[in-house]
Amino acid sequence: MLRLKYFIVVGLFLSSFSISFGQKKPLDHTVYDQWQSLGEKSISSNGQWIYFTVDPQEGDGYLVLSSPDSLTQIQFNRGYSASFTPDAKFLIFKIKPPYQDVRNAKIKKIKSDAFPKDSLGIYDLTKKTLNKISNVISYKFPKDSSSWIAYHLGKLAADTSIKKMQKDTAVKKDTSIKQQIPVIIEQTPDKKQKRKLSAKGENDDDVADDNDEDADGDLNDANGVVEGTDLVVQNLLDGSAITFNLVQEYLWSENGKLLVLKSSASKVDKAKKPSVLVWRSIEKRTDSIFTGANDIRNLAIDKQGYQISFLAERDSAVKSLQKFYKIWYWRNGDKEASVLADKFSVGMKANWSISQYLTPYFSKSGSRVFFGTAPIPSIKDTSLIEMDLVKLDIWNYKDDYLQPYQLKNVEQESRRSYLASVDLNSKTFLQLADPLVPQVVLSQEGDGDFYIGISDVGNRISMQWEGATKKNIFEIDPKSGNRKAIVSNLNGMPQISPAGTYVYWYDMSKKGYSVYQNGGIKSLGVGIPTVLYDEEYDMPSPPTPYGIMRWHEKDSFVYVYDRFDVWKVDPLSVRKPENITLTGRKTHTSFRMIVLDNEKKDISYGEKIVLRTFDEVSKHSGISSLTICCSEKPIQLQQGGYSIASVLKSKNSQSFIYTKETFSTAPSIYYSTDFSAEKKLSSINLQQADYNWMTAELFTWKAYNGRVATGIVYKPENFDPAKKYPLIAYFYETLSDGLFGYLPPAPTPSRLNIPFFVSRGYIVLAPDIRYTDGNPGKSAYDYVVSGARALVKKGWVDSTKMGIQGQSWGGYQAAHIITRTPLFAAAWAGAPVANMTSAYGGIRWESGMNRQFQYEKSQSRIGATLWQKPQLYIENSPLFYLPAVKTPLVIMSNDNDGAVPWYQGIELFTAMRRLNKPVWMLNYNGEAHNLVERKNRKDIQIREQQFFDWLLKGEKPAVWLTKGVPATEKGKTWGFETDLDHP
Repeated sequence: MLRLKYFIVVGLFLSSFSISFGQKKPLDHTVYDQWQSLGEKSISSNGQWIYFTVDPQEGDGYLVLSSPDSLTQIQFNRGYSASFTPDAKFLIFKIKPPYQDVRNAKIKKIKSDAFPKDSLGIYDLTKKTLNKISNVISYKFPKDSSSWIAYHLGKLAADTSIKKMQKDTAVKKDTSIKQQIPVIIEQTPDKKQKRKLSAKGENDDDVADDNDEDADGDLNDANGVVEGTDLVVQNLLDGSAITFNLVQEYLWSENGKLLVLKSSASKVDKAKKPSVLVWRSIEKRTDSIFTGANDIRNLAIDKQGYQISFLAERDSAVKSLQKFYKIWYWRNGDKEASVLADKFSVGMKANWSISQYLTPYFSKSGSRVFFGTAPIPSIKDTSLIEMDLVKLDIWNYKDDYLQPYQLKNVEQESRRSYLASVDLNSKTFLQLADPLVPQVVLSQEGDGDFYIGISDVGNRISMQWEGATKKNIFEIDPKSGNRKAIVSNLNGMPQISPAGTYVYWYDMSKKGYSVYQNGGIKSLGVGIPTVLYDEEYDMPSPPTPYGIMRWHEKDSFVYVYDRFDVWKVDPLSVRKPENITLTGRKTHTSFRMIVLDNEKKDISYGEKIVLRTFDEVSKHSGISSLTICCSEKPIQLQQGGYSIASVLKSKNSQSFIYTKETFSTAPSIYYSTDFSAEKKLSSINLQQADYNWMTAELFTWKAYNGRVATGIVYKPENFDPAKKYPLIAYFYETLSDGLFGYLPPAPTPSRLNIPFFVSRGYIVLAPDIRYTDGNPGKSAYDYVVSGARALVKKGWVDSTKMGIQGQSWGGYQAAHIITRTPLFAAAWAGAPVANMTSAYGGIRWESGMNRQFQYEKSQSRIGATLWQKPQLYIENSPLFYLPAVKTPLVIMSNDNDGAVPWYQGIELFTAMRRLNKPVWMLNYNGEAHNLVERKNRKDIQIREQQFFDWLLKGEKPAVWLTKGVPATEKGKTWGFETDLDHP
């Protein structure tokens, strides 16, 4: 009923709106679901094919396969999680069941067996044929081989006969494929995208999604046996296939020569025990290398496809509360796997064992294997009766971490593993990490001559007010495990150069880079005339750096960013730093490298790199190229009034795809071989042409602090300078760099839905705010109020019809501003802090951290403790100045907010209520700091429109504003209807 009532209310609301835009309609609340975005995107290794997904906000999306000239485009309905094979001969993807089927199954609470399942699509790019396989959980193919694919079937498919499976997998034409004219997409990363690139570089879709989250929920029987399902290994070239039963886990070698499988016991055939199998793709031979265990997990293969490692536990009873795992190892030629390390290994700490929570991995050369160890956990006393147990948290001032932080991370801590290794030549076990030095960073992918250890032991309590911990850094010998101190109390995080020559870091306290080699530390970047940290940083903590671009091959140089340019720096300081981009600071344009090959960790002489450019004045984006040699200047390939992002390169050709967007044009995918001549491949949201959209422009004025201020002004497409428009100011910190960003009409987590309001006749101002320590509230006032008044002087903003809206930090600023001026006729504050004195010592429940650091070092910008400068906390707290408020206020404070405790909203609401100030508070039950559930996002959009239309446009108010919704009517009525009795 809720869903139905929404559309009834929206329809009634729209019917009262006089459409005066000719054929251009104003946006309404019914448009959200159909509005599309771009999701996944990739280009084949030869550059001859591109795929991308188009996703509506709600409903069924599709996958598009396109040629570079867009003359051939094929649409696969509901396709996602796609990958090209390395040889660019096949496109593999999953196919979701229809959205409505999934929705109906959830409504009916259908069990996992009958729940709609994904299918797998294998499209032959040469033959133009599709092989569609139903009920597929996941698929993988080797990183560097294109002959084979393995796909894991769900339980229903596993129960069918081989004959039935072969019939289902026969090559057939899919009626969901359509020839399509260029389709267009959006650049924003899609949260629905489930495919990820694993550490081994495999195309791994073993991640549950909304459609199959319960797919394995029925595999546990009364005896606790978890039974695997069928895995099909298919030759993509000739179509031949082999099926393995009872598979739970599988992994390809990068070269595709080995497939390692973990199979389960059978609930029917008790003779079948858990096993590890190796299938050889060349010989098509299967070997059992391990069998008979209570648990097998965490398969690993070395880069050469020569060695395998995994964890197994076979000694305890099936239901034992304490299990001791061993690391097992197999090398090509071995008949079966053997134990590599266990709790009895020489060098293993007393009362420690192999951790089951860290997957083993090999060094790049395969000469070392790494895995986790941990103290043997204590056994829970099952004889204690639950009703007699005391539930108690003990807070001790000597604890490293506060109890809420410990409780929030209790599962993570119970799974904490400490890195250990075995040298596969000498079979020597070595413990690398421990509770005193819990983090170890490997050099040269595990083959380096030294590693580094990182420890914050002894420095953790200060996280309460610092927000982070200082680190002690050690050099570790990978052969002996001996440690040597490098630097203490580092306010930063060290890294190792690609060739393993240097340890380097940025120390935020010292505002500079350093390098370490052979016991000596040197400053990095001496002689650079500009600072390498954020020039505009305006928090009380030390400024953050612009970062390192890349190291040169053999670690001979390092490339460092300043605000605009790139500096080539000799880590030994023998040669003077060289500005290789030259023009950045002169033109106010920043240069930043676009990483086109994630596997290449350094830059070579003569290499041509691609740089993203951004003009800080005009906000124009572009692409430049730069050849690393000969003091050449960057070559500008394109630049303009748009935002460019998501640049991808084909592996074996000079072919690129990328997205471009503006405030009036949804993101589109482009293809180019040189970033100059380009071909547009996609077009989404063509329905936008039917609606009154918006324009965006930079606006400058003088703020009350005397500085020149900048912001974005959004105007309706049919803007008439002779009219007077209502205005809403939306703000956070700085927003003007997003001038050319596309803002789709969407039910937002609680931010202002800018295109929606502008389409309906509002002006929206998004001002940048620059802060001074100790005065965050006044800083917001200086910029927001001055900006609104500057727009009034333009003549087309009604000074009596202005509102403000902000969420989180913006919500705090909105609440503060209305205590200092009656200028605004309406205010909306999402998750605001009302009282800094009570918020200061509270807990951010989402992380378990104390809030003190936020006020002393971070966003709240007080820069002192409550007892050092109590007056600043009071001056910046809206609560203490509420008697002056004349602006009606809506607060959103949710009872599961993990960032700003919802009692801050309660303090603000109850105080204004007592003062008889018009105030409302929305508490979306169980919701977070920003709304997560789409139904709640849709709800708040309607209420926000009704609130601002009432006070800024003179529309009749809704009942929830004038009369409220009693608790007895909760879940029955929503209060959306207009209060016709209200004057």
